[in-house]
Amino acid sequence: MTVLGISGSTRKDGNTAQLVRLILDRCEMAGLKTEFVSLAGKKINPCLGCEKCKEKAWCVVQNDDWDEIMKKVLDSEVLVIGSPTYYYDVCGHLKNFIDRSYSLYHNRRLAGRKAVAVAVCANKGGARTIETLEGFLSSHEFSYLGGVRGKGYLEGDILKDTRALKRADELGDKIVKLLKPVD
Repeated sequence: MTVLGISGSTRKDGNTAQLVRLILDRCEMAGLKTEFVSLAGKKINPCLGCEKCKEKAWCVVQNDDWDEIMKKVLDSEVLVIGSPTYYYDVCGHLKNFIDRSYSLYHNRRLAGRKAVAVAVCANKGGARTIETLEGFLSSHEFSYLGGVRGKGYLEGDILKDTRALKRADELGDKIVKLLKPVD
């Protein structure tokens, strides 16, 4: 897999998922291999702070969907990660996913990949959501390609945000240029 998109929203086809998919669609149109994962309906337990991951080099929390999804992140060259904005930050479901990645931090297992951050808010707080995603990506030494903030509340509202749509296209094109250079 080349480009992995993750929507952290609990709404399977909500605005965050739609904006992440727009970036992936741009990549697919250029012939890149993509995959989309929605955390909606997935069980992602919180980090226990047990520090056992330092010994195991993997999160020891079991019986949820984190392992399967994180393996996809490890197999990707580019991660497009998105969250709706809840109280001026990433949603809790995605925060659990991010916190559990601490288990990979010790050995820098995510370093060297490229990434894009996506945030959707109804009104305010999208900038802070992007900052949190950037913090996650920076901590793991991803090469940051940029982010997009969109506005939308009801499903499909994001498709009215022409600024966000344009930025999503630009980011998709940037990924294509990096992974499929023109001779």
